[in-house]
Amino acid sequence: MARVPYFDLAQAPESYLQLIGSRPPLNLYRMLPHAGKVAEGFLALGGAILRENRLDARLREIAILRVGLLCGSSYEVHQHRRVARNVGLADDKVAALTPGADLGPLDATERMVLDYVDQVVAHVKAPGALFQALCDALSPALVAELTLVIGFYMMVSRFLENFEVDIEAPDAALASGWAKANIS
Repeated sequence: MARVPYFDLAQAPESYLQLIGSRPPLNLYRMLPHAGKVAEGFLALGGAILRENRLDARLREIAILRVGLLCGSSYEVHQHRRVARNVGLADDKVAALTPGADLGPLDATERMVLDYVDQVVAHVKAPGALFQALCDALSPALVAELTLVIGFYMMVSRFLENFEVDIEAPDAALASGWAKANIS
């Protein structure tokens, strides 16, 4: 159960309501308005990460799920397992993202992304050799996006966990058509 009551969306600013209008009815969007205008910036960055990125959606979801797992954010992991499947990430690859799991299903680039996530989450700065290898494999531009994905979802996980945002009923996201819409 959430630590504070969800925000009454009838009291939310019109600008916020417009931003969530086409989004699924997630509890995250009912908790965010407590942050005032900052919530709108949060939504803008999250939307850009999910819909305006150049990073392969499967690599993005590998990063997001690993961050959620490392941060202990069950809500984040729950939501992005569905997104990962919808962008074509196989179940065995999703399973391999759990710390300590067999990495066999992951290819070399996916493993490198996983290593990079682990280093950034645990130590802030990845070792030079790993950073350079990732830039060589992807490009500096894609590593920049990946780094922003990691940082954003660390923030998301901390928000979700500290406010103890509840996972929605199983049919809530499906009722809005979200499971297949605009997530890659």
